[in-house]
Amino acid sequence: MRQIKVIIEKHPDGYVAYPLGVKGIVVGEGDTLEEALTDVKSAIKFHIETFGADVFQPDPPVLDAFIAEAAVDV
Repeated sequence: MRQIKVIIEKHPDGYVAYPLGVKGIVVGEGDTLEEALTDVKSAIKFHIETFGADVFQPDPPVLDAFIAEAAVDV
C-alpha cells in the first residue's frame, strides 16, 4: 500500500483527478468527486501493472500541493 497525493478538479461537467509524483499520464474522471477518485485509483493501479513500480519518481516524494494563480500575457 502506498499513499499518493491526487489533485481533483471540479469542472462544469464533472470532476477530473490526477496523481502527483507518477511518471506518465494518469487521469480519472467522474460525475462526483468520489467517482473521479475511484477512477483515478483504478488508473494508477493499471499504470503500475503496465509499466512497473518505476513509474514513481525517484526524487523526494511530493509533500504538499498548492493552487496559485499567475497572470500571463497571451
